Parts: sequence; structure tokens; C-alpha cells
Amino acid sequence: MRGLTTLRPLFRDLASSLPARNFSTTRPNALARINIVGNLGGPPELRATSSGRELVNYSVATSYGPKDDRQTSWWRITSFAPEGPSRDHLLNLPKGTLLYVEGDASMRSYEDSDGKKNSALNITQRHYEVLRRPGSE
Repeated sequence: MRGLTTLRPLFRDLASSLPARNFSTTRPNALARINIVGNLGGPPELRATSSGRELVNYSVATSYGPKDDRQTSWWRITSFAPEGPSRDHLLNLPKGTLLYVEGDASMRSYEDSDGKKNSALNITQRHYEVLRRPGSE
């Protein structure tokens, strides 16, 4: 057993020289992702930031619980899709469209008009798919 103790520094040096992940040579970064399957709460809205950058905001509703006591969560999502067919497609989706949305999640702290500190969950769309349009069941 004493022989293994002398080899320990060798194994430690070998392990530290290996890449962080087998499939990549880059270091892993912290991330927060969210996947949502729900119904579009209304038509998406095109807006501009104070710097003039255009974005699309929309809400998706998800429901859970027994049929006689359903609970609904509303998710506000922001898309920075550039002008083009993908953004036009998103802007023309009708209320009630069943969507699958992949997004990056982040927390934002802010102070309201009463001086109270609050937090909000920001979801930035990475990808979306239309699963079903209203009336196409």
C-alpha cells in the first residue's frame, strides 16, 4: 500500500493536465437553462430598447395540478432574433399556439417605485418550436 502513496503525485499531475471535459478543450461555464412547453398568452410584441436594439416579448402559460384545481404559471420571454423570416414567423403566431421554448434564465434585481427591492426571472429565447396551432387538434 505504501507504493501507491509514492505514485499519488504522478496521478495528480496527470489528472490536472487533462482537459476539463472529454468532448471539449474549453473550460465549462456556469449556465442556467429553462425548457417550457405551454400556450402563447397573446400575440408577440416587437419593441425597441433605449439603445434602439429590437426585441420580441411574449408570454407563455403552463398549467399543472388536478383538473378541478389547475394552477397556471406565466413566463415572460424575450427574443433577440434578428430581422428576417424567423422573427416574422414568431411575430405572426396567434394566441393559444402550443410552443416549446428553450431559453437562458437569469435573475435581475430592481427597486420598485416604493423603494422595495425585487427580483425577476429573465428568460432569453435560444430556440422555439411550434408544437400545435390553435384549432388544429
